[in-house]
Amino acid sequence: MLYLIFIRLVGWLVLLGRSSAAKDAELLVLRHEVAVLRRTTPKPRLDWADRAVFSALIRLLPAPLRGHRLITPGTVMRWHRRLVAKKWTYPHRSGRPPINAALSALIERMATENETWGYQRIQGELLKLGHRVGASTIRRILRRRQIPPAPRRSTDTTWRQFLRTQASAMLAVDFFHVDCAVTLKRIYVLFALEVHNRSVHILGTTTNPDGPWTTQQARNLLMDLGDRAAEFRFLIRDRAGQFTASFDTVLADAGIRVVKIPPGCPRANCFAERFVLTARTELTDRMLIFSERHLRTVLAQYIRQYNGRRPHRGHQLRPPQADHPVPNLNHERITRRSILGGLTNEYERAA
Repeated sequence: MLYLIFIRLVGWLVLLGRSSAAKDAELLVLRHEVAVLRRTTPKPRLDWADRAVFSALIRLLPAPLRGHRLITPGTVMRWHRRLVAKKWTYPHRSGRPPINAALSALIERMATENETWGYQRIQGELLKLGHRVGASTIRRILRRRQIPPAPRRSTDTTWRQFLRTQASAMLAVDFFHVDCAVTLKRIYVLFALEVHNRSVHILGTTTNPDGPWTTQQARNLLMDLGDRAAEFRFLIRDRAGQFTASFDTVLADAGIRVVKIPPGCPRANCFAERFVLTARTELTDRMLIFSERHLRTVLAQYIRQYNGRRPHRGHQLRPPQADHPVPNLNHERITRRSILGGLTNEYERAA
């Protein structure tokens, strides 16, 4: 700094020996150079020495000339505020800890799975799980993910939600046939499917599915379900002639109401039709069946694997009735327990 001041003083002493015409010419040249630089370099770079010189000399200029310089009074004030900020620096206080991604995902999951839960209800559920999160934080997270609040989120029950709610009390029955390889004899297979977990019961096989035989298979279904038969309220079937009035009476005595699908509308019994497609694709279209006894043996092995080991997309890629323990890879995961068929839920840490 002292060196720069000395250089400036020597320069000013040299200027005293020059004529006024030479000084005016130099000023004109310098002004024109500054104009050219302003056109070529919109934002010049200044170091600390330049700032010091401009700050010291700009106050000596007349007021009309201060607005035409590279440095304005506002720039000088900004430099001053920057110096003050560097001088008086305080340690940053931590404040509230940030919300991690896992907790944000859990809040989003609770809001989407429970359309009637508001911010404080979600806050209470998180408190039960050991997470202390404010209602305003929950609102901010859901707003960031474009999830509306509870009154606008739960406008009406969707058809898919209604079916999922009723699925826990629904059964579906249907026939499919298999043609023997040598004799070309057609064998009919009657099955029942639990809609909520896609568990299948093979009720019987026959070459003559008449009304009395079908009625007996209804009794066999109730015996197979045992005490669980009271959990089901509806049974969906088509209008085939094999399903007689006695078939419906046996189920009605157990408290199960038979629902007939519309004529010529197999999609109304979509769960049973989907199992028929699966059984044909994975089993009957890929091997030859030689007799009814052979078919019963094959179906017994297939249903054992279908219910116990095969993952189902309609059941969250899990078997309907898993016969082997599933390894728990994450002991800190949060599990949901549906209440009343999914109308409300409870959350807890997995054991």
